[in-house]
This record gives sequence, C-alpha cells and structure tokens, in this order.
Amino acid sequence: MKRLFLGLDSSTQGLTATAIDLDARAVAFQRTVNYDADLPAWGTRNGVRPHPDPRVVHAPPLMWVDALELLFDRLREEGADLGAVHAIAVSGQQHGSIYLNDRAAGVLAALHPARPASESLRTALARDTAPIWMDSSTTDECREIRDALGGDRATAELTGSTTFERFTGPQIRRFWKTDPDGYERTASIALVSSFIPSVLAGSIAPIDPGDGAGMNLMDISRRDWAPRALKATAPDLARRLPAIAPSWHIVGPLHARFAKRFGFARDAMVAVGSGDNPCSLVGVGLVRPGDAAISLGTSDTYFGLMTECRTDPHGEGHVFGSPTGDYMSLICFKNGSLARERVRDAFGLDWDGFAAALRRAPPGNGGRLMLPWFVPEIVPRVLRPGVRRFGMDDRDVEANCRGVVEAQMMSMRLHARWMGVRPGRLLATGGASRNEAILRVMADVHGCPVFRFEVSNSAALGAALRAAHAWRRATGAPVGWPEIVAGFTEPAAASRIDPDPSTAAVYDRLTEDYARREREAAGVSAA
Repeated sequence: MKRLFLGLDSSTQGLTATAIDLDARAVAFQRTVNYDADLPAWGTRNGVRPHPDPRVVHAPPLMWVDALELLFDRLREEGADLGAVHAIAVSGQQHGSIYLNDRAAGVLAALHPARPASESLRTALARDTAPIWMDSSTTDECREIRDALGGDRATAELTGSTTFERFTGPQIRRFWKTDPDGYERTASIALVSSFIPSVLAGSIAPIDPGDGAGMNLMDISRRDWAPRALKATAPDLARRLPAIAPSWHIVGPLHARFAKRFGFARDAMVAVGSGDNPCSLVGVGLVRPGDAAISLGTSDTYFGLMTECRTDPHGEGHVFGSPTGDYMSLICFKNGSLARERVRDAFGLDWDGFAAALRRAPPGNGGRLMLPWFVPEIVPRVLRPGVRRFGMDDRDVEANCRGVVEAQMMSMRLHARWMGVRPGRLLATGGASRNEAILRVMADVHGCPVFRFEVSNSAALGAALRAAHAWRRATGAPVGWPEIVAGFTEPAAASRIDPDPSTAAVYDRLTEDYARREREAAGVSAA
C-alpha cells in the first residue's frame, strides 16, 4: 500500500498541494489553486483585498477555506489517491493572523460534510479579514512594543527579531487599539499555519516555534510565550493564544467530514503547521548544522540552520524555530535582482552579456567597490537610497557588473557573522542561480562550495516532509531528518562550484574594506 504525505502551502496568492511517496522517494501529485482566478467571488487582487490605505493589506480567511475545499475537489476529480494520505502538514505565509470568537471551537468540531466549511465558519470569526505580511500600518505599535521591551537589541534577544510592521504582535496591538470591541470578542488568535490545521482537525490547533517566532511574542530561547512581550502588546493576551507545540506535534486525526467528502482515510493525521520560511528550510534540505542557502530573487535572502540560538545584535536578521528542533536564521536584502538588473540595463546587456563582463574583471575587482543601494535597503538599514562607487565610475561596464555582485555577496558574508558559523556549503536558488558567473563569485566570497538547487514549491514540499517526519514519530518509528529529506532535496546534478583558493585573501581584505565603506555610507544618499 502506498504511503503518501501531503503538504499544503497557503501562500499570498494561492494554495498549493504537494504529496510525496516516502517509499518511492518521489512527488506523487501537485496542484495549485489561485485565489484571484479560481475564487473571483472574494474580490481579491494578488490574493488581498483592495484598501484605500496602501499600508493596510488584509485577506479574507474564509477564502483560504474555500481554496482548501476546491483544491481537494480538483485532486479527487483528477484521480489523486487521497485515501493513501497518512498525514497532512501545512505551510502558511508567515505573520498573517486570524481572530476567532468563543463559538469557534464548537463550530470547528461540528463541521458538516454536506455544507461548505466556510459557511459554518462565518459565525466563528471575531474579525472578517486577516492582516498579512504585506501590511505596514503598525509603525507606531512597533515602536511602542520595542520601547517597552528595552529597544531593538533587547527585543531581538527575547523574541528572535526586533519589531517589524508585518509581525503578528504589532498587528494584534493595532487591532486592540483601533477595535477594542472586536478584540474583546476574540477568544483565540490563529496564524495562517494554525488556522488551516484547525479546520482540518476540527479543533483549535497549537502554533509551532517556527511560526511563533514571527510574532514578537515568543521567547525564542524557551520556545514559549514571553510574558513581558504579551504585556507590552495587548491586555489579557495570554488566554487568547493557543499553546506552542513542537513542529512534529500531531494536532489530531483528520476531521471525519474530509474523509466523507473527499475520500481521505479516516485515520489520517494532521500535524501542527509552520511558517513558509521554516518549511522552505527543510524543503531545500537544510537539515544539518552549517548548511545555508541564498535565494537570488527580487530580494535576496540568506537563510540557514543553527544548532544554538543566536540573535542579531543589530536587529537586522531574524531567528525562527526550525522544524528540526534547531533554529533558522534569515536575512533579507532588498536590493537583489533589482540591483543586478539596473546595472545590466544601464549597459544594454542581456544576462549572457552581463556574465561575460563580470568574468572579464578580476576577482576582487582590483579593489574597486560599489554600494548598490538602488532602493531603500533593509540590511543594512538605508532609508535614502543611492549608488556609491569607489575606484570606478558609471561607465566602466566590467567593474560595475562585478562590483554589484561582489557587493551583494560581501554584504551577506558580513551581515551573517552574528550567526557564529561560516557555512560548509551553500545552496543557491532563485532565478539568478542559473547564472554560473554569479555563483562563481558566491563561492569565492563565501569560501565554500556552491550547489544550484532547482525546486518548485519548496514550502509545500517542506510541509509534506514535515508530515512524514511527524507521522514517523507518532507511529513509533522516528527517523532523522537527513533520512527524511534524502531523494527529495538533492542539488542539481553536476552543479557544484568550488571556491578558487587564490581568492581567499583577496576577499578577506576586500570584505573588511567593504564593511568600512558601508558603515560610513549607510543611510547617506549618494552624491
């Protein structure tokens, strides 16, 4: 009999299902529902409700429930073997929050197979919409919480990150301030990653340390709610939060309505949910200490696995719980592909031409440096953008092409130092990971092998792997994470790029020069 494990990723714009066959080490099926295209009645654009204030970005949580049922309907119609699914785990866009009233527990338990779940759940909401990670309306609340906890560094040491507008704690505080009656009606606050498991299991689901860390409410070291953070956020908050449970915790069996309506096995298990970032961590195979990945997208992201909890004293990076029981570090750089594209387009190049120009300049660029802040930067914090060049001008094609890539890689190396470990290998993902010249600079600057990793829907795959891991533990046959991910997360064949040893001293010196230039220029616009 097949043993399938289902991962569901509820992202900003759609819901994706990925099922894996653990024995065959293969993806059994995969399907996505797009909120705008497939559920137009909800009136969303790019998965969110239009709002006159661009800082306010909310989505209707019942739309996610309709997406869940539509996804299951389509999978059943396409012949997916849902009856072979042994366990389900959810990945959710981090920081989104759902507010349930005191009827929610009873409504969840009594969901009927003949009625759409969203119809019943309308009566369980204390708030019709859910603020999500794109919301930036909580600047005042961030400051208030941060000040109450002693500033950026103290907040990060306690909760894993300093306060950010998208984090759930500031969002809860704003809800309490702007709608005290709605807050008073709230009996339980869920995250996207705990709301969907609550529907699947028919009971209020706990929150795992991976997603709990994205709230500014959890003590990152103890992996439990931090009383000082709760007090700084809103009154009587502790009773409104579910428990925190390990990432392999089983919430319960799948609600009987899903077996009757869609053909799932009656004994299928529902694991606790987690955030999309922690799920992506295991979805790309980062389950060993010293592993790290760089996602080269519109923004560049550096993330990795840490066995010990270390926080960023500058408040620029984040620490989340990892599904492995360790810790996940994450740093986001806003000037990613955007900056590379600006340089490429300035010289009328395509990507092959960009790579050729990069190769023509020597490693270290002859000491020439660029600070490529084309837009305001997150790491380091640069509010007034501007490109600064040292030893080059804006007409030198080779120096600029190498300069932008070297600057980005040195910035990652520099701003990852707080993690206390140099990576033993790097996995490169995202669109620019297809550019071998960029990966060569990555290997040389970081001084470790780089592997290209091609995977679609890493968060959904990570959720499926989490489901398998939780099921193995629950059935008394636990296995280690390396065995769980084997066969699913191998890098692209023959993609290894080793660093050139002759460049090590070059980049050691240049990184320190870059650090000095960055300190001098951070927050200052270019002349």
